Amino acid sequence: MVKKLLIAGILFALTAVVLGALGAHALEKYITPDQLKSFETGVRYQMYHALALILVALIPMITNKTKKTVFYLFTSGIILFSVSIYLLSTASMWNTSFSFLGPVTPVGGMLLIIGWVVLLWKIISNNSVNS
Repeated sequence: MVKKLLIAGILFALTAVVLGALGAHALEKYITPDQLKSFETGVRYQMYHALALILVALIPMITNKTKKTVFYLFTSGIILFSVSIYLLSTASMWNTSFSFLGPVTPVGGMLLIIGWVVLLWKIISNNSVNS
């Protein structure tokens, strides 16, 4: 599970940097400032959770079962939250509507929140000798 968390975290961080650079240097010519701001929000939350995945992998007091749960919640949350924002904010570039994704974004956000709650709960309830 540690390797899976590290790989996912690094891949999400890598793509966040690439998408951040795209937003900073290329997208400003094609989308409005508000759309760019939304795009940057997706990048920011992707990076936060990429780093969180890496951190979760490295914390020994978190059980593998909890790591697996957090992996699925954060990974699903990043995909639903950030990717839906990327598509919604760049829809005008593709001459299409991704408005059906509007309800997907908060579901992704809720999965991210639940991941943090699970992590908090498991750390608070940890009664091991090393805590």
